[in-house]
Amino acid sequence: MASVPAVLQSEWTKIRTVASTIWTLLSALLVTVAVGAAMSAVMRSVFDELSTIERATFDPTLVSFFGMTLGQLAMVAFGVLVVGTEYSTGMIRTSLAAVPQRGTLLFSKIAVAGLLALAVGLVTSFLSFFVGQALLGDHRASITDDNVLRAVIGGGLYMGLIAVFSMGVAAMLRSSLLSLGILVPLFFLVSPILAAVPKAKEVAHYLPDRAGGKIMEVVPGAMGQEAAPYGPWGGLGIMALWVAAALVGGYLVLKRRDA
Repeated sequence: MASVPAVLQSEWTKIRTVASTIWTLLSALLVTVAVGAAMSAVMRSVFDELSTIERATFDPTLVSFFGMTLGQLAMVAFGVLVVGTEYSTGMIRTSLAAVPQRGTLLFSKIAVAGLLALAVGLVTSFLSFFVGQALLGDHRASITDDNVLRAVIGGGLYMGLIAVFSMGVAAMLRSSLLSLGILVPLFFLVSPILAAVPKAKEVAHYLPDRAGGKIMEVVPGAMGQEAAPYGPWGGLGIMALWVAAALVGGYLVLKRRDA
């Protein structure tokens, strides 16, 4: 029977020695910060052209997080690769032979990769905020303003949860391509389309990305958006439920099916 510390060490070795997983995390950081910086610079230059409602609900913290839309794609890829690569390479058979306790194997992998994703997410979130605020000039927010620190920390939590959710989905589907084929359209097509359709908005509010993203808002209904029927922490809680469901599903599939 493999000990938990030994399994954790093994999973850490797998992750840090696979170049693709490291590059996806680095991409998440660079893309998020770069896009957030670009949007902050643009908003500073066009602020006077915004409508009255947009200026009244201007959220400088949220503006610096505009890069999260693309950055989360890299986090999705990271989460899928951490789990899916073992199935595509056949390494899962070796892993299960070394660690027959399937729950220990899966949750050790998720714990190591999830903590790494959370750490990168927090660094990304703080960098995005400080770079973005520097470029917003007179329209910037301070980290000491009400609810700003919560939003910045929440941005890191959001990125970490996106990665863990993707790991759970990949564990259920046992395929990197299939997982990406579902998650990428979900976050980049289905979610935005539903949010733009009046009769479907109520459903969109409860999708993981829409609900979790509310943690990054400081101003309710920021930039003229429709307010959600829950608060920032309520939205993150909804996202956490999605993550828990994905992890339970992944565990049940791993437990009941052959490698």
